[in-house]
Amino acid sequence: MKLMIASDIHGSALYCRRMLEAYEREGAGRLLLLGDILYHGPRNDLPEGYAPREVIAMLNSMKDQILCVRGNCDTEVDQMVLEFPIMADYCFLELPCGCAQEENTHQDLITLFATHGHVFHPHHLPPLRDGDILLNGHTHIPACEEILDMKGGTYQYLNPGSVSIPKEGSAHSYMVYENGGFAWKNLEGEEYMKWKTDSRF
Repeated sequence: MKLMIASDIHGSALYCRRMLEAYEREGAGRLLLLGDILYHGPRNDLPEGYAPREVIAMLNSMKDQILCVRGNCDTEVDQMVLEFPIMADYCFLELPCGCAQEENTHQDLITLFATHGHVFHPHHLPPLRDGDILLNGHTHIPACEEILDMKGGTYQYLNPGSVSIPKEGSAHSYMVYENGGFAWKNLEGEEYMKWKTDSRF
């Protein structure tokens, strides 16, 4: 299973198009969007190539391939024009961790809590079990950090950064999950960071 993860398009047709070109190049089975799809928000300047109607058309044309959670800039008006669900605050995904010992044996699953990051984030945790992954966008800054919770459990915090408005000198970027590993890439497909789930075992 190969999953592409991206966040914070903010209405840029230019960077949405480049993201979808990367999706096609990656050959992923699904695209998980972590919110802030059409509107740039009051705290951001207009991104280059701002054209929300073009973004709508591009994403609707592949609606059966998209999973999405709601960002703080996403509204019911946006849902009226997008033909795939965007209004859930979070979703749970169970992914194979890639740590099976032998071929054809049971693979352990790792739980991924995917959200935008304005409600649940490392400083306001959702209910997580030891070893779960918290995945969010919102900050526009890529992240891969092991964090200890207040009860002594550990979880991994992952953030793909932003497709259109990267911050703190980061790249216009996305993530790919495959075979128990996560890779961070710029929109040209160059990998600049990676983390593998079975490193915990």
